[in-house]
Formats: sequence, C-alpha cells, structure tokens
Amino acid sequence: MDFWLLVKAFVLGIVEGLTEFLPVSSTGHLIVVGDLIGFYNEGKVFEIAIQLGAILAVVFEYRQRFIHVVTGVTHDKKAQNFVLNLFVAFLPAAIIGLLFIKYIKLYLFNPITVATMLVLGGLVILYAERRVHQVKIHDVDDITWKDALKVGCAQIVSMIPGTSRSGATIIGGLFFGFDRKVAAEFSFFLAVPTMFAATFYDLFKHRDVLAFDQAPMFIVGFVTAFFSALLAVRTFVRFVSNHSYEIFAWYRIAFGLVILATWYFGWVSWS
Repeated sequence: MDFWLLVKAFVLGIVEGLTEFLPVSSTGHLIVVGDLIGFYNEGKVFEIAIQLGAILAVVFEYRQRFIHVVTGVTHDKKAQNFVLNLFVAFLPAAIIGLLFIKYIKLYLFNPITVATMLVLGGLVILYAERRVHQVKIHDVDDITWKDALKVGCAQIVSMIPGTSRSGATIIGGLFFGFDRKVAAEFSFFLAVPTMFAATFYDLFKHRDVLAFDQAPMFIVGFVTAFFSALLAVRTFVRFVSNHSYEIFAWYRIAFGLVILATWYFGWVSWS
C-alpha cells in the first residue's frame, strides 16, 4: 500500500471526524479536501466507510443512553418515545434519498455546489441566531413525534452537499423551539440510524469495488474518524451549551467564499 495514500486516508479521517457533527458539512469538506490532495476512490466508498467510525463515536459517547433504550424499549415509555422519534425523523430523508440520491451524487457532488451551500447555510445560521428564540423543549425526552418529524423534514435539505446534516437538524431544531443542547444531542442521535442506513446501503451497492488490498487505507481512515469525532462531539456539546452557532456561520461563509474566489479567478482547477 502506497504510504502517501495512507497519509491521505489519515487526513480525510480527521476531516470526517471533526466535521461530521458540526454544522459545517462533512461531505462538503471531504469533497473539497479530497479534491485538493488528489484523493480518488471509486464510488466514494472510502468516504462512505469512514462515516461509520464517526457514527460509532456517538454510540460510544452516549452508550449509557443507547443501552437504556435497548433494554427498556419493551416496557419503558421514554425509551419507546425515543425510538419512535428517531424513526419518524429518519423517514423523510430515507425516502427522498432512495428516490434521488443517484442524481444528487451525479450532479451536485462538486466543490462549487459545496461552496455555494456553505455560504447560504451560513446566512441561514446567522438569521436563526439573531431571531428571538422561543424555547419550548428543554430535554430530549420532551420531544414529540411531531417535533421529530419537523426535524426529519429539515434533514432532507442536507442531502445537498455543503448544507450539513447536523447543521440542518440543529438549526431546524432551534427554529422549532429546541434548547441549544437538545438540538445538538437530538442531531447526534438522529445521525446514528441515518448514517448507519446510508453507509451500509452504499457499501452494499459498491461491494464490487471493495478490495482486500485497500484494507489498510480503510482502517486508518476509520480509526482516525472515530477518535477525531469523539473529540468533536465532547467539545461541541460543552461549547453550544454556552455559546451561539455564529462562529460556525462565519466559518462557512468565509470557507465558501474562498472556494468560489479561487474558482472564479482560476487559481484552483476544481473538478
């Protein structure tokens, strides 16, 4: 295995882990960074696979919650409500994804689309933060299936690369009256079924391009994504408990404008 290919896998694992659960678009960052360092993997299988490392970081961080849900789902009303909410929130993006993901990947997975959505998403976050907040939900257990459905519909927008799955669900949660911490945590929980389904569906669909000699590359990316995502989740929850999301909005806008400027002036030949 080429040493520099492993280095690229390491870099992309860090990018995936640090951005997956922040409202900055992990897919967008993977597309842009992968394009810059010249990383290519047929069917985007590597990018899909390392998401699993990031997902498992959330499962590990909130393992007590998930254990409680699994052991109590047959008799505990809160556990049942939690599972119902995740299922309801998961459905909208799952349905749209099955119908249109092929076309989304074909026409929208490029740095210019990413940059445009980074800027637009940043502006939406600024608007969300500067409006008057009316917090109605202070705990994840207070979320109803109707609230979950609203967040699930917001998640549909994140299928456009550069939007950010976590950004769409977190900011959607704020619009729908969620407390900051609740919006972030429900976004983390919703990521588990959403990303598990997307990851295994894509891996199965592209199983013919998986090769044993690529295993070291996948392992490096997977492990790196797990530990960097664990760090990001722990830091992010502490941060948003006391701060707004505006810093992420300005980062998105600046990053997106840099990409658009380099494209417009021909400084970088984006694929």
